[in-house]
Amino acid sequence: MPQPETPVDEEFMMNFKKNGGKFLYCENENELRFNFFEILKENDWEKHEVYCNNLELPKIFKHTKLNFTKNLSTCLFLSDCEFLISNTGAILVSSCQMGDKKLADLPLNFVIVAKTSQMIKTIGEGLQKINKKHNRILPTNITTIKTFEEKEDSDFMSYGSTPKNLYLLLLEDL
Repeated sequence: MPQPETPVDEEFMMNFKKNGGKFLYCENENELRFNFFEILKENDWEKHEVYCNNLELPKIFKHTKLNFTKNLSTCLFLSDCEFLISNTGAILVSSCQMGDKKLADLPLNFVIVAKTSQMIKTIGEGLQKINKKHNRILPTNITTIKTFEEKEDSDFMSYGSTPKNLYLLLLEDL
């Protein structure tokens, strides 16, 4: 008898946590703001500069009084993402989030803000949706982030990936 398929959100969370990511579910924007502030306090990042390409995120988090900058030597990278890939627990990003920077050039500490509607099954589905979302004018620098902690026994598939200390704030929008 075939096993029932694991729901996309549950599969993503299992794989994301297995990769070493930290995840906070947020029912609304107030909870999103609160959880972000708690991450800042927990890591002593309240007075640091934050690298952010997205013009909307600083508005959401203006209550923190952080200094949002384009300076790469900051302590924290704050961004949205293209999609969340459930079968690998990876986060799909592009030049829309990273600009012309490589993943290795960005700060070690990441906070990604995503919505539940951004969860999809595979990277192939993500690439199709990026094509549609950006009206066939593909962003450059499309990559996945799926290594969230340094692993001594990393496998061949994670070769060349840059580990990031990553928090995911997942906002319910369905």
